[in-house]
Amino acid sequence: MINDQLTGVSAGFRPVPLTEHWNNRAITTIPDKAAGGFNVWRNSFPAEHLPEPGSRVVVDGVPFAFPEFTPAGDNVRCTGQFLPLPEGRYDWIRLLTAAERRVEDTVALHFGNGQVDFETIRVSDFWAAPAWFGERLAFRTPVMHYPHHVQRGVPATLWSQRVPVTRSAPLTGIRLPRNVALHVFALTLQDTPRELAGRPS
Repeated sequence: MINDQLTGVSAGFRPVPLTEHWNNRAITTIPDKAAGGFNVWRNSFPAEHLPEPGSRVVVDGVPFAFPEFTPAGDNVRCTGQFLPLPEGRYDWIRLLTAAERRVEDTVALHFGNGQVDFETIRVSDFWAAPAWFGERLAFRTPVMHYPHHVQRGVPATLWSQRVPVTRSAPLTGIRLPRNVALHVFALTLQDTPRELAGRPS
């Protein structure tokens, strides 16, 4: 289960559970590596080189709820899903994410007053790639899983990326792009400073 510390706001951050939206299996153990399906070649991230499922992880000062493994999977492969968010004023949407290739796309931010903003999301390739868009490295494994073998010397990368929330209004949800090359493993909302949270929208 996710650490209880993640259920509320702590130090300006609010991790958001995504378990009910999982639709892809991207993390496998050696015995079940054939169950992976991150991409068309059914590669997957090796669980033995990643944090414990459901654990609290901190990447570059941002707390995330690392995904639990469920029958449905462990990440959201983006197909245009709407993710409801706890309503509030935020500055950033922080993501643990990976891409099957270099991705540039758009997310729609929905606000309580009915307005919608469109923001760009950019994520570098998970396969031994540099951070083309200035993301922070979250986790890089020394091997990659294939359905029938473990490929040594080929790393798999999870990135920490962020999307700005520029409108001064309560955010209520995010619409992900229709882009199956983009995967979201965890999402954390970064609060607007208290002295600004009450300003008019």
